[in-house]
Amino acid sequence: MYFKRRAEKPLKEAVKQFPVILITGPRQAGKSTLLRHCFPGYQYVTFDDVLIRNLAETDPALFLQTYEPPPYFR
Repeated sequence: MYFKRRAEKPLKEAVKQFPVILITGPRQAGKSTLLRHCFPGYQYVTFDDVLIRNLAETDPALFLQTYEPPPYFR
């Protein structure tokens, strides 16, 4: 069950103006759920996966080739 959040509208407006948005908060607060709900067509990449995090740290160019930004940002 998804609970509507007050942050939805400001988040959708902010992403139109800024290429990067930082969402912070405690674990299990619904940050990922909020992003997945607001941007269902976007690819979701988490650095919780050690292999993905290591790729981003050791070879950022390959990471960015592997996980391209959504069409809006190209």
